[in-house]
Amino acid sequence: MTTSRKFDLNIEKILDGWEISHAIREVIANALDEQALTNSKDVEITKDRDGAWHVRDYGRGLKYEHLTQNENEEKLRNSTKVIGKFGVGLKDALATLYRRKIAVKVRSKYGDITLELAAKQEFSDVLTLHAVISSPSDPTLAGTDFTFVGVSNEDIATAKDFFLKFSEEMVLDATRFGQVIRRHARGNARIYVKGLLVAEEDNFAFSYNITSLTASMNKALNRERTNVGRTAYADRVKAMLLASDSPAVAETLAEDLIGIEQGKNHEEVDWVDVAVHACQILNATRKVVFVTALQRTTLPDAVDHAIADGLKVVTLPENIKERLRGVKDIKGNLVRNLEVYQREWAESFEFKFVEKGDLSAKERAIFDRYKEIAALIGGFPGGVREIRISETMRPDFTGMLDAVGLWESGKQRIIIKRSQLRSLETFGGTLLHELAHARTGYDDVTREFEEELTVALGKVSTHALK
Repeated sequence: MTTSRKFDLNIEKILDGWEISHAIREVIANALDEQALTNSKDVEITKDRDGAWHVRDYGRGLKYEHLTQNENEEKLRNSTKVIGKFGVGLKDALATLYRRKIAVKVRSKYGDITLELAAKQEFSDVLTLHAVISSPSDPTLAGTDFTFVGVSNEDIATAKDFFLKFSEEMVLDATRFGQVIRRHARGNARIYVKGLLVAEEDNFAFSYNITSLTASMNKALNRERTNVGRTAYADRVKAMLLASDSPAVAETLAEDLIGIEQGKNHEEVDWVDVAVHACQILNATRKVVFVTALQRTTLPDAVDHAIADGLKVVTLPENIKERLRGVKDIKGNLVRNLEVYQREWAESFEFKFVEKGDLSAKERAIFDRYKEIAALIGGFPGGVREIRISETMRPDFTGMLDAVGLWESGKQRIIIKRSQLRSLETFGGTLLHELAHARTGYDDVTREFEEELTVALGKVSTHALK
């Protein structure tokens, strides 16, 4: 004999904005949570021969007591595994379906549940939505089966589209904060929270699934679960990108970095920290040099030389370029700006040294006065071991003048271009200039300082050398 009891759902607020798809979304979310908590078989969403749709899990089975919960303690204890946390979601779903004239039947080994309006206990003039609890039609049923009559294929498709699980989207990288997902070509980027869609972005490069929630995000996940504001999830999106070392993520961000100059970038690289991190990944995975638009205009020789060396030039805003100064990439190498590039190129440059015996008599006579010249400023600094003459001199790509001398602190030597031996004054000025480098310890100083020092030392050489 079948017995039934009526259970008042006590729904005080009706979610007028919910459609049928929103209600079925909640049923699917509960089913997926039960699968995650019990490690049971995959949730099934199927249509039977009579046209009714079913959402079936293989967990522990729904009890009528589950309709009384506000916060599910088990879900709160396992927050990283599940989508939901509030028991009211199921009651909202049942109320919405009843209001939309969808017939619902819930079956588990604990009983069958249907819906009807009935008088509130001791208040016969007040009708409220009740769950009608009957004896189980299948006491051996594993899990819970929701049956919906009157639901369209489109309703089901829309409900499934709320979930990352059914989206067939490609995860590019998984971090401790969540997953970075390739943006689907069909439309906007999507923001998921633990696999459930909560917002969309029209100018994000990627979709995201946030699995580690902040306090503000927990607060923002209201009963409706939709239209969550960017302020709630922006920090987690940034955190995911900063934690990512995926080449696929870096490639997309790299294209956006290149597009900044034309205003064709997605919004992620407008966040300076993300742009810097993208540069760090890009520097480690591709042959690039980072410059500003101003440098491309004022230092074309340096940029052209980098291009000739096979480097891809990435133009950045000045604020990002400044943040990259001295920063290392994810492999521990300095991020390559023009200064770093020049240093790398300099280290690979081979000088064409000229031995003293190969100099002309005039050149040797000038060169032999190097000690006398050094004495003008107190002699040779202790760190200078030798002075060499070279036919060639590596250019200073970041300056506007041709280099004629060089102090190499690592090898403790001064190198002077042979052309400077054309007169005592030019040789003396260049030697004094490089001795000043050696004495002060500056390997690389500003062009303004270089010019000022050259002028000052040139005056000394002009007046003192006879």
